[in-house]
Amino acid sequence: MSSELEIYDWIAFFARRLIKCDEARLQAAIAGKRILLTGAGGSIGSALAVKIATGDPQRLVLLENSEQNLYEIHTELDSLAHAATHLPVLGDVADSALLDEIFVVHRPQVIFHAAAFKHVPLMEAHPLAVIRNNALGTYALAKAAARHAAEKLVMLSTDKAVSPRSLMGVSKRVAELILMALANEQTGMNSVRLGNVLGAQGSVGPLFLHQIRRGGPVTVTHPEACRYFLTMGETVGLVLTAASLDSGVWVPDLGSPLRILDLAEYLIRQAGLTPGNDIPIAFIGLRPGEKLQEQLVSRQESKEDNAISGLHKVNSLAPGQGDFEMALGEVEETVRRRDVGALIHTLCRIVPDYQPSSVALELCRDSEAEAKSA
Repeated sequence: MSSELEIYDWIAFFARRLIKCDEARLQAAIAGKRILLTGAGGSIGSALAVKIATGDPQRLVLLENSEQNLYEIHTELDSLAHAATHLPVLGDVADSALLDEIFVVHRPQVIFHAAAFKHVPLMEAHPLAVIRNNALGTYALAKAAARHAAEKLVMLSTDKAVSPRSLMGVSKRVAELILMALANEQTGMNSVRLGNVLGAQGSVGPLFLHQIRRGGPVTVTHPEACRYFLTMGETVGLVLTAASLDSGVWVPDLGSPLRILDLAEYLIRQAGLTPGNDIPIAFIGLRPGEKLQEQLVSRQESKEDNAISGLHKVNSLAPGQGDFEMALGEVEETVRRRDVGALIHTLCRIVPDYQPSSVALELCRDSEAEAKSA
């Protein structure tokens, strides 16, 4: 069985690209800075935490809502010989009072926002949770960053935010719009759209390896399903580099999307086995909210040709702040009332190219029927 590192190297080779980040830019985003990292105990958050903690920051605050994840990353950083001062904070990114306390006490200059719910099919069944965490959590964080005059906020976004078909995707598109609306001359705010990060929780690489070890089947949604892939190292470098860039939405040059079936067959062969014979491949169909192929830029957007440290700026129309914040107030109210139908209608208005899945529409109808019978 090939190592995960070899798998990730193959992805970069197969995509015919190698993203090299500017180490000077990357280091400038960290050294001597007071940094807040949200979602610090997740798979990507943990990788960011290690890179930041060993990059000579003045202080690193680790915000995480999972006690176990926070304990594990705090313990890991404690074991590193040259890790900077790191302070664990157990809490919710949507807790405005907690955020104010963090900004008053620790005065973070740079915020890396990795906290998010990411599992598309699971989030289709939990619209209130994903919007509260991903969209309203970002809103609370962005307002706190602007209120306390932080220098920069960088959010990990996703290709699923482009012409979204899922609640996870539309939650991240709303989050992108929030950062565009609230950025100002004092506090820059960036979103970095990523593809599937190999090694992240729920990514297909580890899942396929696990299925192969069990003797199969390896489950693929569709024979022609394609995705953009990044290695964890590429992801960390791109996100940290974005702290030195102008406000806006940024995308990496990821080459061509890769067929998930090709990855599955490759991993089976690397195990010395034959796809279809030794290890069966089962096509399970696209799940609610999933696309056959993702995009990094929508038809309403354009990507600037010149890349800065592997990132291209996306020309995306920013919302008008007054009307947009009124709409966000409606989102907050519908989440508070647990009114899924009104929430989905409001999301469709904020993000006109959002097309709710059949599961989301069914939840919407159930919510409206319940409201009528009340």
